[in-house]
Amino acid sequence: MNRDNAPSQTEIEYRQVISHCKALFDKKNKDYGTSWRILRLPSLTDQIFIKAQRIRSIQEKGEQKIQDGIEGEFIGIINYCIIAMIQKSLETSEQMEFSAEELSRFYDLQVESTLELLRNKNHDYGEAWRDMRVSSMTDLILMKIFRTKQIENNLGITLVSEGVEANYQDMLNYAVFCLIKIKEEQMQIQQQ
Repeated sequence: MNRDNAPSQTEIEYRQVISHCKALFDKKNKDYGTSWRILRLPSLTDQIFIKAQRIRSIQEKGEQKIQDGIEGEFIGIINYCIIAMIQKSLETSEQMEFSAEELSRFYDLQVESTLELLRNKNHDYGEAWRDMRVSSMTDLILMKIFRTKQIENNLGITLVSEGVEANYQDMLNYAVFCLIKIKEEQMQIQQQ
């Protein structure tokens, strides 16, 4: 929040993206239930990798053969990151099914925690992401995935680095930034 406690433009845009992602998460939960609870964190990391790799492939080739655009892949990255953070928070629980209300609270808790990280980083970095390319942020997501895989391969033990949760939060934030930038680029094209 800024000085007068009004949400910043970034926070407004961020919440719009998250609202869309959560609506899809809720619909998929109605279709599939919490079948994702069976996935271990490395499996979720691999799901994020698949989505980020497809985005990069499309960016590099300049075309795609499957109709779904990269926006849907960024939404998938966001939701899988949130699922991974929920899984991490529930790692001692064997409960497989949760009510829609419980899932909504879990989802919102992870979003708020990640949004707080965004506020702190935006304060220190001055929203540098706004001057970055979507392709660069895609590369950063992939780098964070490989970091996460390495931490997972080290059984979660790090010497000086942040853990997997911080990497999931960064990937989530970069994916949100990408969707904000894609929307801005589409609006600029429409205005021409």
